[in-house]
Amino acid sequence: MILDSDTWQIDRLEVGELMVNCYLIIWKPSGQGIVIDPGEEPDRILNRIRELGFMVTAIVNTHGHGDHIGANHALKAATSAPLLIGRNEAAMLTDPWLNLSAQLDSPVVSPPADRLLDEGDYIEVGGGRLKVYQTAGHSPGSIILTGSGFAVVGDLLFAGSIGRTDFPGGSLDLLLEMIREKVYPLGEDCLILPGHGPETTVGIERRSNPFLKPGSGFGW
Repeated sequence: MILDSDTWQIDRLEVGELMVNCYLIIWKPSGQGIVIDPGEEPDRILNRIRELGFMVTAIVNTHGHGDHIGANHALKAATSAPLLIGRNEAAMLTDPWLNLSAQLDSPVVSPPADRLLDEGDYIEVGGGRLKVYQTAGHSPGSIILTGSGFAVVGDLLFAGSIGRTDFPGGSLDLLLEMIREKVYPLGEDCLILPGHGPETTVGIERRSNPFLKPGSGFGW
């Protein structure tokens, strides 16, 4: 369990060959929660949902790459929860060439989104709210979700690294700009929950991430 407060509970499962972080974010007073980036292993995700005993009110993808959306169909079928994604990623859900899974000879086709997310939108989780920010760079329509003291950042930023920008629609300059403009203002102590690897904080990455240091050659 990554976080267990009076209100929020956050659990993480590493799923699939690419070890995607699937997050279960629960508003404890209501027993409702959302699933973020169910990349693969739907049975394992559903078992954990049952263990934690919450009702899934939404399935959210931080972006549309195949490794983050592979279990959308099974999760949606099992929970009847709506599927949400950033507006500029919607086409990736149903097109294996756009979500890059076809190139790996393992095509992924997700159901289409039930709701498209824009900058400044909120996702209601029981009595809690997560705010949506658009953070292009890794992919054209990537989003991050911020709560009280935490942020789910997809493949924008990792502990000690940053997301790849060599995929179609990627931009290193834009990714670095998004980190400066959308992540840094969240505060030094904000818990960063990335799409792969361990959690970190804004302060740790600002001070020690080699890709984010002035003079690194990465546009700073």
